[in-house]
Amino acid sequence: MTANRPLALVTGGSSGIGFQLAARLAERGHDVAISGQSERVHDAAKELEELGVEAYPFRADAATFDGVEAFWRFVADLGRPINVACLNVGIGVGGAFADTDLDDELRMIAINCAGTVHMAKRVVRAMLDQGPDQGDRRILVVSSVSATTPTPYEPVYGPTKAFGFSFAESIREELREDGITVTALLPGATDSEFHANAGMGDTVFGDNSWKNDRTEVARHGIEALFAGDDHVVGGDEATKQQVVDHRSMSEPEKAARQGAMARPQR
Repeated sequence: MTANRPLALVTGGSSGIGFQLAARLAERGHDVAISGQSERVHDAAKELEELGVEAYPFRADAATFDGVEAFWRFVADLGRPINVACLNVGIGVGGAFADTDLDDELRMIAINCAGTVHMAKRVVRAMLDQGPDQGDRRILVVSSVSATTPTPYEPVYGPTKAFGFSFAESIREELREDGITVTALLPGATDSEFHANAGMGDTVFGDNSWKNDRTEVARHGIEALFAGDDHVVGGDEATKQQVVDHRSMSEPEKAARQGAMARPQR
């Protein structure tokens, strides 16, 4: 039975949007291989298996080459075609650039940019090698609404997400004739641990009560992925309107609006 189900890979699949992406794929009948930095990844796999699929958890540090490569080898050693890959792992660092820690920001760049490129390289080559006879071949790159605006008080995070968005759109065009679809998911502010982990509990983003439901954000991403869309904004109508507004606003206007929300409230 397992061999007849398609296989999906989800980085950062132990919590937040990543776990919900894995759950939506499981509901569609995909076995899921998930990575996570803590032991929670094993509990997440047990929850996913309650949806009637096999789940393969792997604990790894996504900030290191060895960590990314180890998860890839774990998935490759399953000996199964990869039908879906969700490149979701990512972290944030909040605060004024003069105050934030350089090592924290370099780690974020390693995870959000280098790690995404590393895993994408392995996934793309594997999908090309396995060819279309093994079923659908789809890639989801999780970016952010932050990719569409300057992000004061998150001055390095936003550019890493802009990198992911542009990267997804670029390889989408390269892979189009090979039948591999690439979709970018741009979540708005979401009710996860993301901003707390980024040290932004003392900002407007510290309150989860007004944010988008992570389940809905993931649903938007998976629906767009299977529709073959180039990108989708994950969130409610206000979130989608925010991206529309960004197309017509000046960069200083966007920076001021974002800064007012991300500035620590002292």
